[in-house]
Amino acid sequence: MKVKLFNIEIDAISMRQTLDIVEDAVANDKHIHHTVVNAGKIVLMQEDKELEKSVNEADLINADGQAVVWASKILGSPLPERVSGIDLMEELVKYSFEKGYKCYFLGAEEDVLSNLITLYKQKYSDNVIAGYRNGYFKKSDEKRIAKDISQSNANILFVAITSPKKEIFLNTYKKELKNINFIMGVGGSFDVIAGKVNRAPKWMQDFGFEWLYRVIQEPRRMFMRYLVGNTKFIYLVLKECFLLNRKI
Repeated sequence: MKVKLFNIEIDAISMRQTLDIVEDAVANDKHIHHTVVNAGKIVLMQEDKELEKSVNEADLINADGQAVVWASKILGSPLPERVSGIDLMEELVKYSFEKGYKCYFLGAEEDVLSNLITLYKQKYSDNVIAGYRNGYFKKSDEKRIAKDISQSNANILFVAITSPKKEIFLNTYKKELKNINFIMGVGGSFDVIAGKVNRAPKWMQDFGFEWLYRVIQEPRRMFMRYLVGNTKFIYLVLKECFLLNRKI
């Protein structure tokens, strides 16, 4: 089941249902292009048409943001829960270890990536790693990188680079990556898992205050970003409410 919000057809499914879909794809050699949306990305999509296209052409779209879940309820098309990209990634790495599948990790700075790979090798084993590469490369290198990933024998690909670059990269090269069962963008997840950035406490995640935690950690860089982004998202929700009321 899908719910249409802000011209995006978001899958109205839980974390467990999402994991079931991914597990079925890997077990039965299917290909799924996954993405997530949060308040900030939805705001960016209003002006960046290539990002909007890349998101809407994904096979599976989760709401990774409590604000999006709240908005869905306000607008009368409720989503069951937030499906966090970082939590989904952690579950899938664990699942890959248990089932003997392999993951490829693309993104972040070299030292962060190295720490992430070391952590997963220690927590699980070398066997879970199909390959890895940092997220700093030229556009002219993208096709070669996609080819290298395709030839890595990975079952799952995690891309931890910023929006809209990761969404556009995955949508552009998903045909080259079609032998990989599940491809997804995970934003800054590598930084968090590797310990470079602290994640907000669970209660702040549940109440939709992860953005505030980021602002507290990096006030100069994040304050205006979230002030502007959150204000624009509230405007979008109010606009949708007005349009809905006009139809009634």
